[in-house]
Amino acid sequence: MIQDIAPHHFNNRYDSSISPDSNSLIFCFEGENLLLMKDFSLPTGNDVQPANPEYLFSFDNISCFLSLERPDKLPVSGSFVPVKQLRNSPFPGENLFLVWTALQIFRWIRENRYCGSCGNQLVPSSSERARICPSCGRIIYPRLNPAVIAAVTWKDRLLLTRYARRFIPYYALIAGFTEIGETPEETVQREVMEETGLHVKNIRYYKSQPWAIASDILAGFFCEVDGSTDIVMDREELKEAFWAEKKDIILQPDDFSLTNEMMRIFKES
Repeated sequence: MIQDIAPHHFNNRYDSSISPDSNSLIFCFEGENLLLMKDFSLPTGNDVQPANPEYLFSFDNISCFLSLERPDKLPVSGSFVPVKQLRNSPFPGENLFLVWTALQIFRWIRENRYCGSCGNQLVPSSSERARICPSCGRIIYPRLNPAVIAAVTWKDRLLLTRYARRFIPYYALIAGFTEIGETPEETVQREVMEETGLHVKNIRYYKSQPWAIASDILAGFFCEVDGSTDIVMDREELKEAFWAEKKDIILQPDDFSLTNEMMRIFKES
């Protein structure tokens, strides 16, 4: 999956005392576009001087920084590339993981400039990854959205879906966010029922995954259909939902997602 970057090492421990140097990786976003070099590599401190830098994490002992403002001078061989295009590009998987994680933090900073309680401007914490209100003392941490992936099975068939409101060319599994007062297992039951009209049983946890592009922490579950196998599809959420035999399951073109791994596990089991 996208977070499986071995033998590389990712360390997200926050340290505000670290400053960028010539070897540091610099993440500079304009909206949802990322500054990249001509060869699709990430710029370093040799290529661009970050403006208002913020420490992100380390990658193989290389410090990584956000440039919170547009640098005064951009590299001649650099250009801004839409992040959504990188998944289907010659971009290394470990770099894509770094980019998505950096984008998650960038969005959080961009969306939390002012205190929601008193309206004063927030300032960075010196001890942890947080924003602090100097007026009322409120502390804002990066947001994580708990969500589930549900592989619903019926004998040698797997329930496959395709979203109605997003152009994604490959099939997926039932997914949804956990609501207040709800366990992940209850989320599986509710989401499957809402989107397909099916009841499920024997809900079994499989694995989790950070999915930074949506600020999610995903929990994957396998479960079995309980009762009727007739699908009543929610057409506002889905444009396709059907039972696929193992031989007919078409996997996604990369190994980044928990969804794809669960589809592969079922197909090959």
